[in-house]
Amino acid sequence: MLAKCGIQVLMSDLFAGPGTRLLERLDAPAPYLARVGSLRRLIDDLDVEIDLFARLIRGRLAADDGYRAVQTIPGIGPTLGAVFVAEIGDVHRFPGPTQLASWAGLTPKHHESDTHVHRGRITKQGSRLVRWAAIESVQALGPGTGAGRLKHRVGDRRGRNIGKTAAARQQLGYVYYALRDGHVRSLTRRPRVAA
Repeated sequence: MLAKCGIQVLMSDLFAGPGTRLLERLDAPAPYLARVGSLRRLIDDLDVEIDLFARLIRGRLAADDGYRAVQTIPGIGPTLGAVFVAEIGDVHRFPGPTQLASWAGLTPKHHESDTHVHRGRITKQGSRLVRWAAIESVQALGPGTGAGRLKHRVGDRRGRNIGKTAAARQQLGYVYYALRDGHVRSLTRRPRVAA
């Protein structure tokens, strides 16, 4: 609407601070002003609905043991934890972490004929959102974590992206046990007993 009126917008966010002031003192023909006002009211109504559902989701996640357990995994915070809980749903439908990784499309393609076996790229079949969240959760992991060590070890040998995929597969294993048991035993350090 503003472009049709020849009004240049110099700010990145038109609906906060200076952008709002620009919209309030807008000098344009009446039909354009009516349309801008209508769109602003629509945005306000949608913001109310978004806030309502965000509060409902926060309330449900606060009572979810799996959500709290998933956030104990290095690299997973509130947002990625919510993605895993919402997208995976009942984790008991998977017999193990390998099946969860396969469902997320993080396992390599497997072609076999007689004595020839060829493993290719990951299948990318299944939940695109879980696959994204798993890979995103290992992006910044350092070598001080299990998935981070795997990412660097495999990445040095086979390439950075393959290392991230291997670490994401391991991360999904942690997510599986966090959702199933409410904690991840392999992440807790046990003191070594001298023999």
